[in-house]
Amino acid sequence: MEKTVDQTNDRTANENQLEDASKRALRPGTPAPEFHLQATPDQRVSLSEFRGRRLILAFYPADWSPVCGDQMALYNEVLPEFHKLHSELVGISVDGVWCHLAFAKDRKLHFPLLADFEPKGAVARAYGIYREQDGFCERALFVIDESGTIRWSYVSPIGINPGADGILDALEDLEEKGAAA
Repeated sequence: MEKTVDQTNDRTANENQLEDASKRALRPGTPAPEFHLQATPDQRVSLSEFRGRRLILAFYPADWSPVCGDQMALYNEVLPEFHKLHSELVGISVDGVWCHLAFAKDRKLHFPLLADFEPKGAVARAYGIYREQDGFCERALFVIDESGTIRWSYVSPIGINPGADGILDALEDLEEKGAAA
């Protein structure tokens, strides 16, 4: 019986934490905070470089974790669909640039992984998704339009791959609105 109570308490705590994270995450209609993050040891990438293009920010807790690996591999497979919908993708976590390079090489990723490493989690904090108690970011997604405004956001439970359907729906919605304008 105690095990069931503990499991129920853990589930309730996780649900509350996810609800809090979802409330803190930046909402659609908000200007996306600028960032300048390392993509390689000698290359920095900024949000402003994507101005005029749609951008998907895929924040994830850590390289090499099973769920994160599966999530990034899925996005690598779906990357041509993102491109058809006039969008670029970047992954962001608090791991360092060398860790990202090894992870991307191992997983054969064809999109940049950006290191929100120092100051640790500064960009995740700006987007409202840094987990102070754990020292890493939430598993969160943001679709940013050509003008730099967040058009869709989603915070997933840490242990669940959010998939690509929500991203694709948000991008298709932007396509429809763009065609109607």
